[in-house]
Amino acid sequence: MFKKLLIANRGEIAMRVNRAAHELGISTVAIFSEADRASLHVRNADEAFCVGPGPVARSYLNIPNIISAALISGADAIHPGYGFLAENARFAEICADHGLAFVGPSPETIAKMGDKATAKAIMSEARVPTTPGTDILNSVMDALAGAKRLGYPVMLKATAGGGGKGMRAVRTPDELEHAFATAQAEAEANFKDGRLYMEKLIEKPRHVEVQIMGDAYGNVVHVGERDCSVQKPSHQKLVEEAPAPHLPDRVRRKLHDTAIAAARAVKYKSAGTLEFLLAGDDVYFMEMNTRIQVEHPVTEVLYGVDLVREQIRVAAGEKLSFDQKRLVPSGHAIECRINAEDSANNYAPAAGTLVDVAMPGGYGVRVDSHAYAGLAVPPFYDSLLAKIVTHGATRIEAIDRMIAALGDTRIAGVNTTIDICSAIMRDGRFREGGIAIDYLPAFVPPSAAALAT
Repeated sequence: MFKKLLIANRGEIAMRVNRAAHELGISTVAIFSEADRASLHVRNADEAFCVGPGPVARSYLNIPNIISAALISGADAIHPGYGFLAENARFAEICADHGLAFVGPSPETIAKMGDKATAKAIMSEARVPTTPGTDILNSVMDALAGAKRLGYPVMLKATAGGGGKGMRAVRTPDELEHAFATAQAEAEANFKDGRLYMEKLIEKPRHVEVQIMGDAYGNVVHVGERDCSVQKPSHQKLVEEAPAPHLPDRVRRKLHDTAIAAARAVKYKSAGTLEFLLAGDDVYFMEMNTRIQVEHPVTEVLYGVDLVREQIRVAAGEKLSFDQKRLVPSGHAIECRINAEDSANNYAPAAGTLVDVAMPGGYGVRVDSHAYAGLAVPPFYDSLLAKIVTHGATRIEAIDRMIAALGDTRIAGVNTTIDICSAIMRDGRFREGGIAIDYLPAFVPPSAAALAT
């Protein structure tokens, strides 16, 4: 087992990894930007190093400084969390070049599956159903030709993308040139890779993903599916739940079997997620995330496993501690993302200082957060402040428990998504289950007065 782990991330995921490492008896090293000097993840680690000023390119994406911090501290492994460098194959290679274990899959796997266009080609060869699409688009003319072949509407996507960045829906030829330039610029800014490809836009699908775990000994398991169809117009998720409601058993089995086949096709090691679009009973592979997901606590609560701990164990050369027979879900779990955002203003990020913070607790409630009164929320990073997860014997019990938990949550000083999440939990269409990804953009929450009754 590792002796010292550097956590190349910030916020709640850095806190989460830190706790898992400590439970395994591993010392931890935090990194932080100047803007995050007072963050809880810095306080909770055994050591901490500043890697640069606030902007991500000069801190959390600053590979030389991060590697230097690892070597100076004597760390023997690096956990990248999610986002930032988590799916950067070159970073994983550099770690290996410096004798540092990377807590994740191999650089080769990251490169293959992190490049969305390449991943789709690999999945097609493995007979995994994929959304009709194109190869990398070298120009707007290529995009126009691709759209003509696929038929409008289409979706432009960053091949190195994730988190809804570098994606633009295009419904007519007149929209394509502007959408291409916008998606390309966004991809370059967020991933330093402006390459785009195109897919046929499947109208009103559900977004369901399957959690998988693999080790270096060829063992691969799925840890069920999560429904992530409650998404903002930017395609970023706001509410996730497991198991996916109103999913026929044959479709559920197809998702699980397809995810296992996909993972085996690339000899996958570590935690990963296969994302699918569902149109009726048809299943289409969308992409693979070669890292731990933001929403992993939903699965942990449902299955009673620690995915981050398992990631670290596998990276240290150990076998999976559970097999498929051990993985039996219990009840239902729901996660709400509490972001520093103004939901009434197209979810615009909100920076500021938190002046009052109170998190919920009690039976069936889990909170992953780095928020506290006095924390300065900088403008440079993802706006996530907390993830509230509730578990119940039934889906409705989990929803009602979430309503109570959100009612007990207080975060003042910035706008947050607490109210919109609460409204969603009360909405009849959501409570019925089985919504598609068009649900949230069209959702009109009731007034604050109506919510209080």
